[in-house]
Amino acid sequence: MNFQQLRSVRETSRRGFNLTEVANVLFTSQPGVSRQIRELEEELGVDIFERNGKRLTGLTEPGKSILPIIERLLVEAENLQRAGDEFSDQTRGTLSIATTHTQARYVLPEVVQQFRGSYPDVRIALQQSSPEHIAEWVLSGKADIGIATEGLSQFKDLVSFACYEWNHMIVVPEDHPLLNQHVLTLEELARYPLITYDQGFTGRSHIDAAFSHAGLRPDIVLTAMDSDVIQQYVSLGLGVGIIASMAAESGRSFGLRTLYGKHLFTPNVTRLAVRRGTYLRTYILDFIRAFAPSLSVDAIREAVMAPEEQSE
Repeated sequence: MNFQQLRSVRETSRRGFNLTEVANVLFTSQPGVSRQIRELEEELGVDIFERNGKRLTGLTEPGKSILPIIERLLVEAENLQRAGDEFSDQTRGTLSIATTHTQARYVLPEVVQQFRGSYPDVRIALQQSSPEHIAEWVLSGKADIGIATEGLSQFKDLVSFACYEWNHMIVVPEDHPLLNQHVLTLEELARYPLITYDQGFTGRSHIDAAFSHAGLRPDIVLTAMDSDVIQQYVSLGLGVGIIASMAAESGRSFGLRTLYGKHLFTPNVTRLAVRRGTYLRTYILDFIRAFAPSLSVDAIREAVMAPEEQSE
């Protein structure tokens, strides 16, 4: 039994039993992946995967019990390496953060600047994508930390922490009729073409839910994952923008005015997630606390190492 066999099984399950994708992820060949899986099955004396000819189609009943054990073994092997790195040099390493554009552009710069002052020899890798991909990167170990609004709490193998609450705001050109409204309503907002975030980004589900609850069908003419892109098109007169409050200040550079939307949409909560059971190096813990000062090191460690049923 070896780690390459275990990784082959884990990635096969993660990649929907597509051995071509598994081979690409593990930098090997498809026959090599098949051989590793078969050798482990022969050693254990059971089939881990169901097969239709040569194609893998799912996990067998023994496989469903074996896979969580393989996951734990691989996580602990990674933890062993992290622990060694921690005690050999606590101030060097790489911190990989997967997040959305809005967090990377408007929230993280101050935190990263503060962190770099404390850990000048730690390299930071920022990866930007959708919450779904952020979760996937943290689960696979490609990212140490994931930061997003939606979805991170839905993955059982992630431990996520509520960090701060924020709202949506409305952005319009200087002479827009909505600026004359004493109290902005969803009905008034729905009269105009709207520009906002892609599905799954930056609280978009709360925007959709608000209009749906009010029985309204807004005309969303353009979507993007970048707040600045949204505001650029609003400045061109293509519609009214709905953006995250932390991005609203940059609207001044586009010649836009802001209107409060706190009463229109449910507040959003930004969450930070790490993989369950992961050994967190000191500098990772310090970064988390810089981003969310209300969290304590003990509380973070306890939640990350607790079994799933005991964590938040």
